[in-house]
Order: sequence, then structure tokens, then C-alpha cells
Amino acid sequence: MILLWLAALTGTTLAAGVATSAYSTDYAVPGTESGQAGALLAKAFPDRAGDADTLVWHTPDGTVRATAVRTTMTRTLGEVARLPGVADVQGPYGPGGAGQISHDGRTAYATVTFRSSPDDLPAAQARAVVDTARAAAGPGLQVESGGSGAALTQTPHERLPELIGVAVAAVVLFLAFGSLAATLLPLVTALAAVGTAAAGISLLGHVMTVADFAPMLGMLVGLGVGIDYALFIVTRHRKGLRAGLGVQESAERALAVSGRAVVFAGATVCIALLGMLTLRLGFLNGVALAASLTVVLTVAAAVTLLPALLGVIGTRALGRRERRRLAAEGPRPDAGTGPAVRWAGFVARHPRLLGAVAAAVMLTLALPTLGLRLGTSDQGNDPATATTRKAYDLLADGFGPGFNGPLTLVGSLDGATDRLAFDELPHTLRETPGVARVSGPEFGAGHAIGVITVVPDSAPQSQKTSDLVDRLRTAVLPAAADGTTLKVRVGGVTAGYDDFAAVIVGKLPLFMGAVIGLGSVLLLLAFRSIGIPLKAALMNLAAVAASFGIVVAVFQWGWGTEALGLGSAGPIEPFLPVIMVSVLFGLSMDYQVFLVSRMYEEWRRTGDNRRSVRVGLAETSRVINSAAVIMIAVFGAFVLSGDRIIAMFGIGLAAAVALDAFVLRTLLVPALMHLLGGANWWLPAWLDRRLPRLSIEPPDEPTPPAPRVDDRPRVEV
Repeated sequence: MILLWLAALTGTTLAAGVATSAYSTDYAVPGTESGQAGALLAKAFPDRAGDADTLVWHTPDGTVRATAVRTTMTRTLGEVARLPGVADVQGPYGPGGAGQISHDGRTAYATVTFRSSPDDLPAAQARAVVDTARAAAGPGLQVESGGSGAALTQTPHERLPELIGVAVAAVVLFLAFGSLAATLLPLVTALAAVGTAAAGISLLGHVMTVADFAPMLGMLVGLGVGIDYALFIVTRHRKGLRAGLGVQESAERALAVSGRAVVFAGATVCIALLGMLTLRLGFLNGVALAASLTVVLTVAAAVTLLPALLGVIGTRALGRRERRRLAAEGPRPDAGTGPAVRWAGFVARHPRLLGAVAAAVMLTLALPTLGLRLGTSDQGNDPATATTRKAYDLLADGFGPGFNGPLTLVGSLDGATDRLAFDELPHTLRETPGVARVSGPEFGAGHAIGVITVVPDSAPQSQKTSDLVDRLRTAVLPAAADGTTLKVRVGGVTAGYDDFAAVIVGKLPLFMGAVIGLGSVLLLLAFRSIGIPLKAALMNLAAVAASFGIVVAVFQWGWGTEALGLGSAGPIEPFLPVIMVSVLFGLSMDYQVFLVSRMYEEWRRTGDNRRSVRVGLAETSRVINSAAVIMIAVFGAFVLSGDRIIAMFGIGLAAAVALDAFVLRTLLVPALMHLLGGANWWLPAWLDRRLPRLSIEPPDEPTPPAPRVDDRPRVEV
């Protein structure tokens, strides 16, 4: 088995290295008005299909028209024009370039057009342009680069988050196990699965659209769940060894007990992730399959590779002290004492008070979610030290805040009447509130397509710019086209953001219904109860809302983003809710399964709800909390990636896991289950007869020893 996994990891890695990656940065939604405008623009002006960057220079004293500045920058632009991959450079010092110099004369820009599209542009070519431009900077002259090409030179720290997450996980595992061999098992298992999945995702990019953030998202999810799944199985195996079972028998029992729960939990994660397919968005399909592939491989590694490794290390899964004690004293039952048992008893005695406190905490954290604003971050949200952010700010200061996100009005012209109406449109636009400048019209495709560029007087991410887009689409343009067949579509940065967000929001109810419905059905079949799935759905929604509240406070309100090196405040990515809901519902189901399955096992044995909840909480809370700490460390480390989108996922998922493990599963859920009593396990008899049997309980174990006099639950370490 170990050789098979080594072959799979090596083979996929070599194949991915030969094939190279083919990820996409195109998050466009087909069929939107802004998408149609972009397609018409590419048809009318095919020479503009390549990627374009902006070189910006600024002098704090004097003017960019000064001889020294002009000489330096003219020479620099000439050098850039001769670089490989550069198709054209349009500077401010040639004919028609006066508009590329700001009114105060201190800022100017040049447009660099590459021969390649953004997805195909080699990073080395973009780096050469940035380095050549910045080499011109000197005393009294600042030169910066902006655009998607320049962004390629600011690579995220791709390995740092993984190293930090794995290091913290190793510390937590060693503290929990006290054995170096046992500590390494979850790490080796997770890394083998994630490494194979990463290579597989790279190959997947050659057969379908896979977003460029999919590999890091897959690694983020895979490391978290992979280490956790292995942790649950190793914990059960160690319990068997302490009870006197042989290595093989203990491993078989661990796989029969915790392994079944791991497979079920992994299936719920995959179902939640594949719920993204209901949105029918190309790049999200790739993300869903990539993340699901990672989870499938982590589950496969947990139930195949991990048992093999358990056989290799033998009794070294226990620490030296535990092995000596076992040899000297023989097996002994776990003592029913400890913080977990005391906490379980405390919750049982005060369910109303603790449930109210937990609900208040979740509600308070969820309040910022009411102000959630979807949009796409741009280079104005980059860290203040980035050249892209500096170029963005220089352009905004010199040419107005709307310069970084102009609107493109693309008209389909059929006949002289349409062309006449389109010619008159710039005069109407200049009188429209919210418009700073208008240029054009330009004509292409034999005068069948016209283009007008509108610069708003507000920033691309401003609500005022979104209002201008709505005003143009609903009032200004229909009035201008009245009596003609003219059709004008509004494209550009803000229009694309708004269209994207509208599509996502429109499909969100279907997506949420599919994810919640399928997850609830699985829990209904597993636990033969109506109350358990309903509580799980409510708890998952609470975790999602509270984690989004934290994401809004950090990224939209800007609470600490600059300090974390994540740039300035801005809107939340439109696809973030979809992906986070998928991942969070899956992870929440994991903890729900591990917690409630132990309660359900005790309920079936005793029929005592109070004891079942108390025993389930006492015996699983420690391992759930350890797993949560590991997952929080892995997710939180991705804040250091330097990538804003991945950092949003990291903070959102880390917050959700913390709230889920430490507030919901160890406080609110058991409190509610104490209050509901036997109603937790109620299922109408007619429904019970019709439902198929889906069991995650292990085979019958030998009869347990009689309970102690104080009837305290046994604790699984």
C-alpha cells in the first residue's frame, strides 16, 4: 500500500511537471451585459485582445514635461517597446498623447500592450517590463507599474502558509500523542494525499477551466481535513492499544469505528463542494471538482495508507511512558475524569444559560454580515508597498478616482439612424451625473460597432459607480436609443463586478437549498432522526453567518488588513460566499458526525438522552478541539500567503472552525440536545419503515465493563 501511494504521488507529480499548469484567471460569467460588451469590443478591435499594463511616473516637483524627465522616460519606453512579448507602447510624448498627462503636469502614464492574453502571458516577460520601467526611477522621479502583467511579478508566498500550518499541526499532535511516530502519521498521510491532489489539479486544468486559486484552496482544505481525519483514526487506534489489543486488531477496530465516520464525513464534504455545480459557472465547476478530488484522496489515504503506516510503527503509536506502563501494569480502562468530563457535566447542569450565551455570541458576530457588499477587489486593494498599488494611487490622484475603472459603452449599429444617435450620445453622457470624462466614439468592424469610454467621478468599487451603471442601463441609454434600433451595452470593470455579483446572488437560493437539503438527508438516514438534521442545518447557517461577519469586518471594513499585509478595505469577492458555504457546510458536518455519532451510539445502548449527550460530549470534545486547533492553524496560516482571495478563505474558514468547535459543538448543540430530551431522536414510524438503512455505527464491540458507581462517562484521549 505504501508503494502504491508513492507511485501515485511520483507519477502524478512527474506528469504535472511535464504538462505544466494551465490555470485560468478569467472569472467572467457568460451571457451578462458586460460580457457581451467585451465580446463585441474584441470583435471590433481584435488588436486589443492582448493584455495591457500601465507604466506611471510622477514627479513631486516640477513637471513630467521637463527635459530631464522626458528624456529619461522616452528612452525607457523605447527599451520597453523592444522587450520580448511587447506588441505596442503608447506614451504621452507622441502625437495625441497630451491626455496621458495630468492637469497639474506631475503625473503621466504609458500603455504597454502585450502580444499574449492574461492567461498566457509569461511571468518573465512581465517581470522584464516592470524591472526596465522601475530602473528609470531616481531622485525626483517615481516610476510604478500596474495591470495584470505587473501583478504576475508579485507572487504570493506559496510555501510559507503550508510550512507554518504543518509545523503548528505537528506541535499540537505531539502534545496530544506524546509519540513522535504517532505525530508523523497524520502529517505524512495528509501530505501524500494533498501532494497527489495538487498534481492532479494541475492536470485537470488541461481538460477544463480551473481557476488559478483552486490549487491553493484545495491544499488549504486538504491539509485541514486530511490531518483531522488521520487524527481521529490514530486516536481510536491508540485507545485500542491501551486496552490491550494487538496492533492489527486495534488498527482494524479503529478503521471499523472511526474510519467509517471519516468516510461518511468526507462524503458530506464532497457533496457540499459539488453543490457548486448547480450554479453552472465554468470556473466554479473546476474549483468544485479540484477541491472534491483533494477531499476524496485525503479520505482514501486515511483508510488505506494510514493503516499501513500503523502496521509499520507497531506499538510506537504509544509514547515510551505509555508502553512501559502497559507492559508493567497491563491494560486498564480510561479514567472517567478530566476537563472534558467536568465540562460535559457543567453543560448538562446549565443548558439554558450556556445555550443563551452561545446564541448571543453567534448573533453578535453575524451582525456585520447584514452589510455585506459583493464586488471584486482590484489593485487598489493591494498592499501599500506593492508597485501595482502605488501605480493605482498615482493614477487616481492625477486623473481622478474613476480613471482606474472606466466604463465601456459598446453599441451595435445598424444603419445611419443608429450611427447618428450614437454620435450624439457623448453629449448626453457629459451631462449625466456621476460622469467625469467621455472619450470617443470609435468605430470598428466596418462601422457596425461603436465604442465610447466613460470615466466616472468615483472609484471603481464605490457604490456611486454602481449607481451610475444602473442609471446608464435603465434611463440614459434607452432614452438615447429611442426611435432607433441602436443597442448599447455597458461593460468595464464595475459593470462586470455588478453583473457577476447579481448572477451569484440570483443562484444562491438554489445552491443553498441543494447543499442544505442533501446534507440533511444524509444525516436523516444516518441518525434516524428529524431533529438532528434540523439542528445541524441551523448550526451550519449560524457558523456561516458569524464567519462572514468576521470577514466583512476584516476585509470590507478594513479592520487590520494593512497590518496583515493584505491591502486596503474593499468589497467581498462574489464567489467567496459560494465556495465558503460549500467548504463550511462540509467541515461543520464533519464535527456534527463525530459528535452526534457517539451520542447516537450511547442512545441506542441506553435510551437515556441526558447520559447520551454527556458521554458523547465528554468522549469526543477533546479530539474535536484538537482537530479544530490544527485546522485553525492550517487555515490561519494562509493569511500569510500575500493573496487577498486566499487570505479571505483562510480567515473565514479559521473563524468558522473556531466558532463551530468551541461554541457550537461543545456548547450550543449539547445545550439544545439536553433541552429537547428524547425529541432529539424522534422519527415517525411510517418514515422509519420507508427510509433506507445507512449506518455509520461500528460492528458490535464486546460488552463493555459495568459502569462505575458514580456513572461518569469514560474518556477517549
